[in-house]
Amino acid sequence: MDHLLIKKYFPNLNDTQLSQYEQLAPLYEDWNSKINLISRKDMENFYEHHVLHSLAIAKYFNLLPGMKVMDIGTGGGFPGIPLAIMYPQTKFMLVDSIGKKIKVVQDVKEKLGLENVTAVNDRAENIKEKFDVIASRAVTQLPDFVKWCNGKLRITNDIEAGGILYLKGGDIEEELRSVPKNWKRKTTAISKWFEEPYFEEKYVIQLY
Repeated sequence: MDHLLIKKYFPNLNDTQLSQYEQLAPLYEDWNSKINLISRKDMENFYEHHVLHSLAIAKYFNLLPGMKVMDIGTGGGFPGIPLAIMYPQTKFMLVDSIGKKIKVVQDVKEKLGLENVTAVNDRAENIKEKFDVIASRAVTQLPDFVKWCNGKLRITNDIEAGGILYLKGGDIEEELRSVPKNWKRKTTAISKWFEEPYFEEKYVIQLY
């Protein structure tokens, strides 16, 4: 599956964005040969399983110019890198506690010229800034993730302000029940936007 899959669902991308998405696969293939970021089998479906999956957040929520977004547990840069290409006027901090993964993010950022991305090798709990949106792709159980986010959002209890945007698959009800009651929640099936079978039973969860 090539980068044209992205154009299929986001037809208004400009030439710069299309070129940046196109460059992602060779960059990650090169890094994947050095450190195990993505399973080889998954690499065959790189755009569907990683780039498009990350962009489900863009279908759900429009990140505005000047907003600050933190991607916790970004790994090699997902969902942060695909979102940073989509929203060049939005500021992204991509955080991971594993140094070699942040090295990948830094390299991809530099090669694509993503001036709106900052790569940070640290634990999320140590970040002192506040953000409009905290995004992530199933790095841990939701109740634990919520603890990492405490005190890091500029605004809470406002669905339009952003909050936590979490990509998660499978049976999510039990995890949602364990999230503290002061968090409002909304769950949207990704299959609402993307027709590929891979996205069945995958969701964007907003906690605010």
